[in-house]
Amino acid sequence: MEFQRRQDQSLSQRKGQKRKLDEEHHHERQISPPPPTAVERAALLSDVAEQVSILESTFTWNEADRSAAKRATHALADLAKNEEVVNVIVEGGAIPALVKHLQAPPLSDRVQKPLPFEHEVEKGSAFALGLLAVKPEHQQLIVDSGALTHLVDLLKRHKNGLTSRAINSLIRRAADAITNLAHENSSIKTRVRMEGGIPPLVHLLDFADAKVQRAAAGALRTLAFKNDENKNQIVDCDALPTLILMLRSEDAAVHYEAVGVIGNLVHSSPNIKREVLLAGALQPVIGLLSSCCSESQREAALLLGQFAATDSDCKVHIVQRGAVRPLIEMLQSPDVQLREMSAFALGRLAQDTHNQAGIAHNGGLVPLLKLLDSKNGSLQHNAAFALYGLADNEDNVSDFIRVGGVQRLQDGEFIVQATKDCVAKTLKRLEEKIHDRVLNHLLYLMRVSEKGCQRRVALALAHLCSADDQRQIFIDHYGLELLLGLLGSSSSKQQLDGAVALCKLANKASTLSPVDAAPPSPTPQVYLGEQYVNNATLSDVTFLVEGKRFYAHRICLLASSDAFRAMFDGGYREKEARDIEIPNIRWEVFELMMRFVYCGSVDVTLDIAQDLLRAADQYLLEGLKRLCEYTIAQDISLENVSSMYELSEAFNAISLKHACILFILEQFDKLSARPGHSLLIQRIIPEIRNYFVQTL
Repeated sequence: MEFQRRQDQSLSQRKGQKRKLDEEHHHERQISPPPPTAVERAALLSDVAEQVSILESTFTWNEADRSAAKRATHALADLAKNEEVVNVIVEGGAIPALVKHLQAPPLSDRVQKPLPFEHEVEKGSAFALGLLAVKPEHQQLIVDSGALTHLVDLLKRHKNGLTSRAINSLIRRAADAITNLAHENSSIKTRVRMEGGIPPLVHLLDFADAKVQRAAAGALRTLAFKNDENKNQIVDCDALPTLILMLRSEDAAVHYEAVGVIGNLVHSSPNIKREVLLAGALQPVIGLLSSCCSESQREAALLLGQFAATDSDCKVHIVQRGAVRPLIEMLQSPDVQLREMSAFALGRLAQDTHNQAGIAHNGGLVPLLKLLDSKNGSLQHNAAFALYGLADNEDNVSDFIRVGGVQRLQDGEFIVQATKDCVAKTLKRLEEKIHDRVLNHLLYLMRVSEKGCQRRVALALAHLCSADDQRQIFIDHYGLELLLGLLGSSSSKQQLDGAVALCKLANKASTLSPVDAAPPSPTPQVYLGEQYVNNATLSDVTFLVEGKRFYAHRICLLASSDAFRAMFDGGYREKEARDIEIPNIRWEVFELMMRFVYCGSVDVTLDIAQDLLRAADQYLLEGLKRLCEYTIAQDISLENVSSMYELSEAFNAISLKHACILFILEQFDKLSARPGHSLLIQRIIPEIRNYFVQTL
């Protein structure tokens, strides 16, 4: 993330540099003109050729020649402000002519003093070349034409002890041109160092003119980016003390460039980072968090994030020196990059235990959680990483849950996989801390806080608590009633949150399965086996089903259920009867029921399950009833869940009823779009309560 951010900063630096080159001569362009037509191109080439011819023929100290050369450099610079025609200017041969005029013409005894337009032509040439260098494809061409040597010499024009507005302006133009030439061009950055450009730039940081300081810092900033040899030379030239002083400048443009240089120096350079800290940069960088310049704030936050990655002591020092509050304020800035950089810094600071509590205590949780809603993937990820750090401290867990942090983490739409992974780890961290004093605090909040907070706590605990604590939370401390209250809410979002939480709670507590069997029979089971099903051998009772005989054995039936025991051992007429007629049951259903009685198990198919359930309920065969319920439960759908629930009530099919409840909770969002769902929900709330009371 750091690497990408420094690249982004460099891109914005390049655009800003071009504006800076432009600002003295003309106001910034609002809209780029379209590319020239063929006719315009021909006219432009002619114009360029004319200016080049003037430059080639006026390399003297003659006042008329100097005046003409000055006008020609300005004319080419004015043309170069339109990026659409820069290629035409280069094609017209402007670069060699401009490079030639980066140096003063040779002096002779006849040259009048003061020298006419001294420094002015060189300044105009540097300005025009800087504009041409905005296009990367022209950078090497300019350097190969010998521009760098002359530009470095121009940086030293003040060495004779003279300073003037013209000299200052010339030096700035030379520094700006070096900035544009070296932008994202590694070989040219190195070439500037080889030409001796770094020492004079460092020297110019102490220049009296703030604009010169700014230009020199801008060039050093570019040269330091991703070039270790340049970084080392800048530090070896003793730039750090001056740069740190510049951080305290009241001129926003000065401290912006200074913090940018330091940021590029320390990036991926642990040794320089240590030197910068030892040189006293920490406090002035923290001071820039309150700057009126948002760019300086952004760079300072990025730099603090880099400092914080050094060691734990540095993290603590940054917080102790007052960085947390301004960083949290920056989280709420309308500037996206400012929010991102403050989240980046807080994320690094939040890897220290004591800082975690301090950031949350100072109000960092809520704005960080809000950033999860951002559509900017990098911003979202930095916020998620900071929250991951805060979740590591037990003192933050209750606040995390109290402000709805768990719901935001669960509901967020995260753009990149790394953010999704980070959020999952954060939820896991929170889950691991729901015990002892944290749990006691949350239970206290569930008792005494306002209703909204109580519900947020109950929702979070449904997802995060351990199975061992469920009864204490949801039965003993009435957390279940808070979740059921959400189901009865007029808000569809609250209803869905409640349903999802209850579903999570149920999944932790129990799982429906075919061995979710009935309570054991009071009479020991006797299974005669498959060979005796509808076998006349030793049969002592016959059932008449749909006119057909079914041979059975009283001893097996007596042991199978209370219904058969009452039939044969009670005061019913069937007690002595040899043939017993069975009405209202199909032969296939009765045979399958008896097969269960004789064998203790049977394969129940969906097409017969409901009729078999009815028969099992009539004859109190709880084991068979559960098998039927399990089979029927596999067929529950959005279309039939209401009728399935009615079926479970009609035959007191507890497992089927529970399956319907779980299905309704699992599919709540889809079910809510169907007519009549509200009535169904209100109808089953008492049964949901009973289910959880039994389960927990």
